[in-house]
Amino acid sequence: MKWVVHLLEAGFDARKVGGPDHEAMRRQLGVPPELESCHTAIVDGYVVEGHVPADVVWRLLKERPDVVGIAVPGMPLGSPGMEVSGRPAERYDVLAFGRQAGRVSAFASR
Repeated sequence: MKWVVHLLEAGFDARKVGGPDHEAMRRQLGVPPELESCHTAIVDGYVVEGHVPADVVWRLLKERPDVVGIAVPGMPLGSPGMEVSGRPAERYDVLAFGRQAGRVSAFASR
């Protein structure tokens, strides 16, 4: 898991944990379906969905906004764990989401 290695290298205590129903866990945590990706983490009470850069997770923890979590939908080329040698990174947004349906806003851009 390259994304987990990325978090470890940034100073997080991260480990891969699997479960029988990742989809149900996302629903329970409040991840909007349109923001789903391949990884879901809980970091100090926040949900982190997808290939979110570690520096953005640190920013989330520093600023402590009133959101459920942040997400990078899909798997953008060049996001942590999705780097491909010789290929430029895609531009993508890290989106913040709240408890209310449709409450999504840009938190960071890459």
